[in-house]
Amino acid sequence: MGLKLRKMRTKELEADAVSIRFSVEEFEKLKELLLIYEWGHRTLLTKLAIIDEDFEHFHEDNPIDYIRGRIKAPESIAEKLQRLNLDITAENAKNHIMDIAGIRIICSFTRDIYQLVELLRVMPDLKVRGEKDYVQKPKKSGYRSYHVLVEIPVFHSHQTDHVTIEIQIRTEAMNFWATLEHEARYKYQGDIPEHLSNELVVSADKIAELDHRMFLIHENIMGRSNEITAEILVEKPSKTPQVRNVRTREIRRSYRGLSRSLKK
Repeated sequence: MGLKLRKMRTKELEADAVSIRFSVEEFEKLKELLLIYEWGHRTLLTKLAIIDEDFEHFHEDNPIDYIRGRIKAPESIAEKLQRLNLDITAENAKNHIMDIAGIRIICSFTRDIYQLVELLRVMPDLKVRGEKDYVQKPKKSGYRSYHVLVEIPVFHSHQTDHVTIEIQIRTEAMNFWATLEHEARYKYQGDIPEHLSNELVVSADKIAELDHRMFLIHENIMGRSNEITAEILVEKPSKTPQVRNVRTREIRRSYRGLSRSLKK
């Protein structure tokens, strides 16, 4: 997110903190709740880090590029409860906000997304509560990602709590698009101009095609597929270690025009 947009967002949050906040009593309850969420979040991140290292050391391909996690700030939780027309309490936060704890996994290729989803489904101590496939069925905005809602047990003080965590799995191209669309929503307060909205949809379709083309290049380099034209090989010659760098440069070029539009 650009510096100006980050400053705008910071000012918005500061203003919200004044008008939308937990009472002192509820805030103390929320702090205890967020601590339990932090334990569950940390536990799942550790499990995913082990899977990442396992693929890196014992398998030919690693479906994970990198992993990021976050816990929602109290201000964001209060703001969301208000949008849901709910009292701003810790109990409502626990019962109605499913993404207090979030994890994002970035993959190289679309195929990797589904491989990771299968791993999550069979992971011990992890219960999958819901899935939304925005890769095969994108949102009208063009948004693509795979969302998995999971529940993980946290044992503490001779009791067990179950923490809900939202996992988003997407390719790097999808992540570039989502970041840019996020900037647009904040700049225009959710009302993105039609010409930009249309361009975002077109760009989303193009990155889906780009993801597929890069996958074909990768499979050809690895000797696992001949389903690739000479034209593609001539356009983007590469060796295995350079595949991700070539892919990233092409993605970034695709978004320069949109970024310049947002900064105007």
